[in-house]
Amino acid sequence: MKELILLKSGEMALKGLNRSYFEDTLIRNCRRRLESLGKFHIYKSQSTIYVEPQSEEIDLDEAVDRLGRVFGIAALTRAAIVDKDFNDIKAKAPGYLAAWLDTANTFKVEAKRSDKTFPMKSPELCLELGAVLLDAFPHLTVNVHEPDVTVYVEIREKAAYLHVDQMRGAGGLPVGTSGSATLLISGGIDSPVAGYMMAKRGLQIMAVHFVSPPYTSEHALEKVKTLCKKLTPYCGHIRLAVVPFTEIQVAIRDQCPEDVFTVIMRRCMMKLAERVAADNECGALITGESVAQVASQTISAIACTDVACRMPVLRPVIGMDKDEIVKIAYKIDTFETSILPYEDCCTVFTPRHPKTKPKLAYVEEAESKLDSEALMQRAYEKIEYFVIG
Repeated sequence: MKELILLKSGEMALKGLNRSYFEDTLIRNCRRRLESLGKFHIYKSQSTIYVEPQSEEIDLDEAVDRLGRVFGIAALTRAAIVDKDFNDIKAKAPGYLAAWLDTANTFKVEAKRSDKTFPMKSPELCLELGAVLLDAFPHLTVNVHEPDVTVYVEIREKAAYLHVDQMRGAGGLPVGTSGSATLLISGGIDSPVAGYMMAKRGLQIMAVHFVSPPYTSEHALEKVKTLCKKLTPYCGHIRLAVVPFTEIQVAIRDQCPEDVFTVIMRRCMMKLAERVAADNECGALITGESVAQVASQTISAIACTDVACRMPVLRPVIGMDKDEIVKIAYKIDTFETSILPYEDCCTVFTPRHPKTKPKLAYVEEAESKLDSEALMQRAYEKIEYFVIG
């Protein structure tokens, strides 16, 4: 029996005259995610996106799994294609639905008749198909309030479709519909979660990572590449910029007061990240900062950091506690990689007693001892780029 995947969008339905732009972007994203599985015919009709495999050899379970992580899809389901004829529906429904109904105790049928030329109305279709399924599965009883399985029959423009309960999609907006932003990714738990959350709002993500050899190892960089790869099922390909940061950190350590080392380091990172973002046509920066989680993430420290760049800085986990962030990290499979014991440059030369309420004037005066423009220019000229995914 031929099958396809039905995709339902969520908030895109509210986009008015721009809706087709969002839907077309979603279809392009779906095509890219499924490209390596084989050929699919993907098209939209009647508020639904249809994903039809063009070969029986295509792994539809894998296709469903990949599409379940594509932002912009609120719900999806694998469905059987049958003729718009009740005789064909009742002949094929028991065999197709047996995998779900054999182990259920209760069920109900819901019908959607988008094609109003179909002779049976929805209540009649539910009643008649329900009777067919009760005959085929005598152990079942009908429960319209809390059934174990809900059977759906949809009468649409081209055909009829049979399926059971829909699975939840990733939600959000299609990646690329909200522009692009640059994620400062450290290798910790928070920044991959921040990137995931902003991709869910339709942002195309690129990433920037700072390395400080010999204080940070090649393992730390490989860890970040792995984190980026784990984000690609949601974000698509990620361009990663790797910035050498040793000379800047050593200069800060040697020339600036220890208590504001971290704040000055963050300011230099933001300036370099903003330059990388501008080069790659990104309109914002993304960080994994959470208020008061560490000394550099107090309100005063964040204020000192913000004035170092002109781009908007998006901080999607700013009001979340660690448990909330970890829960998402587990969901997107980044947690176990994030806790691997390879130090990133943020932990190099950590001050013993960092200022938690730094004053901007004090920070800027301390930073003025550096030849920061020359330092950052040398780092900028040595940036390496990688495409992940």
